[in-house]
Amino acid sequence: MNDVINSLSPSLREKVKRVFKENENIEEIRLRVEKPLIFNLNNRDYFFDEKKKVLTENIKNSYIVSKKDIENTFQIMCKHSIHSFIDDIKKGFITLSGGHRVGIAGKVVIEDNSIRNIKNISYLNIRISREIIGCSDKIINHIYTSKNINNTLIISPPQCGKTTLLRDIVRNLSNGNEKLGLRGVKVGLIDERNEIAGSYLGIPQKNVGYKTDIIETCPKDIGIMMLLRSMSPNVIVTDEIGNINEIQALYTALNGGVSLITTVHGNSIDDIKSRSELNRLLDKELFKKVIVLSSKKGPGTIEKIYDLEEKRWYFAN
Repeated sequence: MNDVINSLSPSLREKVKRVFKENENIEEIRLRVEKPLIFNLNNRDYFFDEKKKVLTENIKNSYIVSKKDIENTFQIMCKHSIHSFIDDIKKGFITLSGGHRVGIAGKVVIEDNSIRNIKNISYLNIRISREIIGCSDKIINHIYTSKNINNTLIISPPQCGKTTLLRDIVRNLSNGNEKLGLRGVKVGLIDERNEIAGSYLGIPQKNVGYKTDIIETCPKDIGIMMLLRSMSPNVIVTDEIGNINEIQALYTALNGGVSLITTVHGNSIDDIKSRSELNRLLDKELFKKVIVLSSKKGPGTIEKIYDLEEKRWYFAN
């Protein structure tokens, strides 16, 4: 986690370093001006006890983040050249070396109905990016069958490991899998929030395979059309489909003979069915397999796999 630690203000480094040493599963670090320093792991928030130097659920004696902590940290994250990162800042996040994403909040400057900048940055959310090589091996045979890549939708609540799973699916399809007789295919990855590949200065920080072409920080509907026109992918992968324009772009890709793999926030198939904009995702003409995730046995728990054509549950953990 040196990439994260070295990006922090000196006043925070030892605290975070100590926490990482004792807790390997940190998912987020929250810096809010004049509020307690908060660490999230296993979907629970913890404070840093300044006296005992440990994480605790008791707010008493917790370290309070100062404006200077945030200003110094952000300067370091931007390598003391905030202007160089302005395009990312306008999107509300920057990416650190190692692929860790930092969400930004503060005063948004609007000109001509467009975001021009975010000033007075007072809130930082550092999301720790981890890759688990091989975590998709147990379900890749549901995605790749009979020498075909099944169009696959992954349904998952937040912080249940969907991006980690999706990243490893991309690696498996791109590099190939000898056990399944799968030769690597061309993967077009639209990484709108730069969470899957975690590219830093154009170089992916995570293993997404050697036959993968990446479009970073681009709206998914636009990115799908760009890939179709220029990169001739065998499969297009996106994260967090959420509106009708994106769904329509998926149909366009499908008509172009490209396989699809994407994710959507939700708790179940019934949850997606009940949402008017998203229920089209369960069209059997669009997707064949649906993978439902939870965190019951930790992030990345495979709850069920459903075949939309056969209308049956295939697999449950």
